[in-house]
Amino acid sequence: MSLKIVNRHGTHRLYIRGTIGGQSVSESTGTSDPARAEEYRAKREAELWKESVYGKRAVVTFAHAVGAYLEDAPRSETTKFHLRRLLQHFGTTRLMDIAQPQVDDAYRAILRDGVNASPATKMRGVLTPLRAILEFAAIRRWCDRPAFATPKIPKKKTHYLRPDEVDRLIRSAAPHLRPLIIFLVGTGARLSEALELEWGDVDLRGRRAVVWQKQGNERQVELPPCVIRALLTLGHRDGPVFRPRIRRPDASGVINDGYASKGRLAGGQIKSAWSVACRKAGLPGRTREWCPKGGNRTKTAFVPEITPHDLRHTWATWHYCLHRDILRLKDEGGWATLSIVTRYAKKMPDEYKKDVENWLNRDD
Repeated sequence: MSLKIVNRHGTHRLYIRGTIGGQSVSESTGTSDPARAEEYRAKREAELWKESVYGKRAVVTFAHAVGAYLEDAPRSETTKFHLRRLLQHFGTTRLMDIAQPQVDDAYRAILRDGVNASPATKMRGVLTPLRAILEFAAIRRWCDRPAFATPKIPKKKTHYLRPDEVDRLIRSAAPHLRPLIIFLVGTGARLSEALELEWGDVDLRGRRAVVWQKQGNERQVELPPCVIRALLTLGHRDGPVFRPRIRRPDASGVINDGYASKGRLAGGQIKSAWSVACRKAGLPGRTREWCPKGGNRTKTAFVPEITPHDLRHTWATWHYCLHRDILRLKDEGGWATLSIVTRYAKKMPDEYKKDVENWLNRDD
């Protein structure tokens, strides 16, 4: 039996009703225009017939899978940003039609440098979020498990700072940035965890704070004396612990005391202030020159080699130098596997152990 367009009492929208492959159908076309309703009827009839013959995997689209993925569990703003770009590209493409050629097309369409983008950019901007959607769909038997070529990411040097370099960085930083830097070095928190930290999750007397990892896991971090001292200098005790120097209204016009989520840019909330601090501290970096689109004047900016995330590497390197306990480091740092943590072992010479102890325990 084919589908028919019918009127439904109480609404001006037209509906389709009927039975396809033993499945009863009654749904709105979303329009009162007979011509558009007929287009919808024909499309849905073909989809439902194909599904009844070949199974659901023959008709499930990327857009449908993304919607189900977002409804299934809370997702980070970064994940949502990447999914929006993928959704704009793939739209209603059937999941079963997404193979390596379509991934290569996505690189060209989504990434600034296309197929010439760095392996890390390809992974972050396209392949990782795409695999997450297709793995989610494969579990529900909407498609096969994804099998794509993985760009080979070259191993990077693990950067960390010595205590004297951290002191130079702090002295060179803007006043509102200094407590944040001390917190990151003293606790090993990720930047996102620190920027989302609320005073309600800080116990100054107990010298402990609760941060939330990007996977949604709760992690307790110890607050050494230097961090306690830095937090005591802050003039507020409610809402976000760390706040930007300039208070800007959010989309609703309400002043938001916390840092806005940058989603796609790790560390983007403090990018300019961080760059200035690193340059003034004499830390390594390079000068980037570019001409803005539509402009005729060249601009320059200092791009530091050290990133805010390297302060987490610094904490981990110091931690191993002090305790020589790789399991303790894994547990307190909130890492999932030992293989990730081993990069910090034996990085810092024993000669710096006393300097690290003095830095973490000072309260002046």
